[in-house]
Amino acid sequence: MSHNIPAMSNATTSDDKYVQDIAVTTPAQKRALSYATTIAMLFDQVITTSMPADRIIGQYFREHKKHGSKDRRVIRESLFGLFRWRGWLNQLDSGQKHSTWFQQLSTCAMLEQHQWSDIISAWNEFAQWPQTRADQIQLEHKASLNDKLSAFATLSGITTSQITQLLPQWFWQLCPVVEAEQYAVVNAMSSRPPIWARAQTLSTAKVIESLRQAGVEAEASRYFSDAISLGHKSINLNEISLYKQGHIEIQDLASQVIGQICQPSSHEKWWDACSGAGGKTLQLYSLMSQQNVPITGNIIASDIRRKPLEELRKRANRAGFENISVVPWKGDELPVDANAFDGVLVDAPCSCTGTWRRNPDMRWLDDASAIIDKPILQLAILRRSAAAVKSGGKLIYATCSLSPSENEQIVQDFLSETTEFELESVTHPFTGQQCDMLTIWPQQADSDGMFVAKMRRK
Repeated sequence: MSHNIPAMSNATTSDDKYVQDIAVTTPAQKRALSYATTIAMLFDQVITTSMPADRIIGQYFREHKKHGSKDRRVIRESLFGLFRWRGWLNQLDSGQKHSTWFQQLSTCAMLEQHQWSDIISAWNEFAQWPQTRADQIQLEHKASLNDKLSAFATLSGITTSQITQLLPQWFWQLCPVVEAEQYAVVNAMSSRPPIWARAQTLSTAKVIESLRQAGVEAEASRYFSDAISLGHKSINLNEISLYKQGHIEIQDLASQVIGQICQPSSHEKWWDACSGAGGKTLQLYSLMSQQNVPITGNIIASDIRRKPLEELRKRANRAGFENISVVPWKGDELPVDANAFDGVLVDAPCSCTGTWRRNPDMRWLDDASAIIDKPILQLAILRRSAAAVKSGGKLIYATCSLSPSENEQIVQDFLSETTEFELESVTHPFTGQQCDMLTIWPQQADSDGMFVAKMRRK
């Protein structure tokens, strides 16, 4: 890594930087200072632009190809860790901005249990801890969230911190969680999820064998026959031949629940009304193809955004899926025929609170308006899309939100204004419970959060 210190973002002035007047005497300290400044620059950009951290860091690495794999890992994991633990880290205040910044980096490294000890040791020295040195605090390999709270209190001297502070207060107000489950929710949100994949054109056994031969950790899910966990390590998909050939797709396990609820038959006609780049569209087609009979049905995918639809076309071609077509939304008018589909999937735009585990920055970039502003649009989309369902057909409403106002309330409001649809009960795939509407919580199967409801036209 080059040790030229990059300029800070415009959000900080020369007199008010995270890093200033730090004396370095060793190569490790020099590397640690360089990392700290780069991370501070990226952190500032995320906060000031409100752009997703993965987009900010992706652009940075494309523009700075000098960084090796270790550099990328230190920068990326530190940046995301700072957001994961921000509810506690924001309580640190040394009285000097630069030492507070190093205290945050030092504490984050401890809580994340990072392994770059030489860098962390230098950050500990720069942090000027008044109570104790952070490198003297040892957490067990699989330390619990309570253990980490205790370690944070020992290091910082702050004894009033709480588990629930790791999620913003407005989350608890708009996504109610019974007290007995709050620890489990925060624990899941504070841990990195595995990468979930889906076998698409080969058997799950063949996919796993091929991935393991390529050195990729792979394990079959006990819930769905085509779901595969790829572990927690970063993977360069462009180096995986199975992915380049369309044999697998990356799709979170909670997202895969949606297709399993849809249960499309090979002869059915489906419309994915809010397809995005088509993860669920491809899953629907893949489920059709697993029935060992010729596919006589088809899928139409729609979205208001053209770029994701182009990506869907590429992914469908890569997999050799022929019976998928794309029809963009153009205004409020239905882009497909009314009363024409055996199934319509409405994966509505939402607050994405269910994906906070994977995108910890979003919990601090968003505010309550991310939830409050969505229901009017969600109900309008569901109402319009329902017109495409034929008699006896299925209407699936889904979001990656954990808020009842975006989920159950939308379905109830829709059903209250029409007598043409009725709710069908579904089975929770991870607990086996029967329920009218289904919310997947991140702690239930090591996944994102998701909501789905199944209705049928009478």
